Amino acid sequence: MLSFMFFMFFMMWLSFLNGGWWLINCMIFMLSFIFFFCFTYYGLWGNISYFLGCDYISFGLILLSLWICGLMILASELINFIDYFSRFFLFMVVFLLLMLYCAFSSINMFSYYIFFESSLIPTLFLILGWGYQPERLQAGIYLMFYTLLASLPMIVSIMYLFYYSGSLCFFSNDVLYDFNFLYYISMILAFLVKMPMFMIHLWLPSAHVEAPISGSMILAGVLLKLGGYGLLRFFLGLMNLNIKYNFIWISISLFGGLLVSLICLRQTDLKSLIAYSSVAHMSIVIGGLMTLFYWGFCGSYVLMIGHGLCSSGLFCLANISYERLGSRSLLINKGMMNFMPSMSMWWFMLSSCNMASPPSMNLLGEISLLNSLIGWSWFTVFLLCFLSFFSAVYTLYLYSYSQHGKFFSGVYSCSLGYTREFLLLFLHWVPLNILILNGNFFVLYFF
Repeated sequence: MLSFMFFMFFMMWLSFLNGGWWLINCMIFMLSFIFFFCFTYYGLWGNISYFLGCDYISFGLILLSLWICGLMILASELINFIDYFSRFFLFMVVFLLLMLYCAFSSINMFSYYIFFESSLIPTLFLILGWGYQPERLQAGIYLMFYTLLASLPMIVSIMYLFYYSGSLCFFSNDVLYDFNFLYYISMILAFLVKMPMFMIHLWLPSAHVEAPISGSMILAGVLLKLGGYGLLRFFLGLMNLNIKYNFIWISISLFGGLLVSLICLRQTDLKSLIAYSSVAHMSIVIGGLMTLFYWGFCGSYVLMIGHGLCSSGLFCLANISYERLGSRSLLINKGMMNFMPSMSMWWFMLSSCNMASPPSMNLLGEISLLNSLIGWSWFTVFLLCFLSFFSAVYTLYLYSYSQHGKFFSGVYSCSLGYTREFLLLFLHWVPLNILILNGNFFVLYFF
């Protein structure tokens, strides 16, 4: 694991070379292929070196981070073309990748907390440095303070646990200590904000709307998954308290997911609609995790990876339209099938994945999560029915409004799409639909 970390560390300095844009891009994809062959075929921790290690959950999320960071550079060609601080941008992307790699492969709670917080810094730089509107300052402050305020109680809880047990290793965390509700809420609040759960989700839409395409891709693709990963890791040591209090979060998440789905139906901004749909999908993930069932854990893991690829691809499509029309409004982006028919096919394919149609990974994840939630309580059936229905409704709304209808009269010419853009969308869609063929690898997570 240290060899990959050093590879990324030295790659950070290569980003300052002249013409290093495509070199860094190719090296990240090469690193993802090398890492792919380090798959651990057993349920225990492997590749352990110093404070780093890898198991099933870490492997999938590190691979997702590598893949999305490579696609971020591919999607941000405009920064390279006009040379808008392109070297510093590359440095930030590789630095963020290094922080995510260390966070997902940490076997110590304290080191996980350090890298969990460190990933905030390059994300903030991406939003403040390469965002589009002046409101990006407010969005960056939202992102920073929501995350930091919720994370401060967590470090206190981690220190308290160390005082109590003498160890902070994840694999020695399954000893059941009888802590109180305050410790429980302090430990998981940071992850619920990062997911984000309904009522503490307001930072996400503003951060997405103001972020550049690279910021939106990494936020939707990987940073939301830091919360789910943290819950998967920390829940084993909180089992007594989980059984008592988890019904609170399941109720809030499912009701919140329904309300957010309705909010999606009145959005007129493409990126805002996709951002709110992320909140709705993550609400099902939180619900499945909180049931503490095996199906819930596996389903949440599958849906996190599937949603990371699907949501990132939809943000790429929204950005492709934005680069041509200069607006993200659905009123101006309508009728795009007349101008970009080939892009319309990609809109359809990624929208269908967003509503969990076969053969996407989202379908496998949602089936598992529906099973776990209905097994937990039959009363969740009503909310899940509405959640699934409205998920299809707002995705159809997004697709039909952006592709069909009479196009905006101010649009007179439009590029059909570059090879780079088709490659970018292809590399989002193929893993999303091919990985389901080996779905057994995603349900082999053992406690």
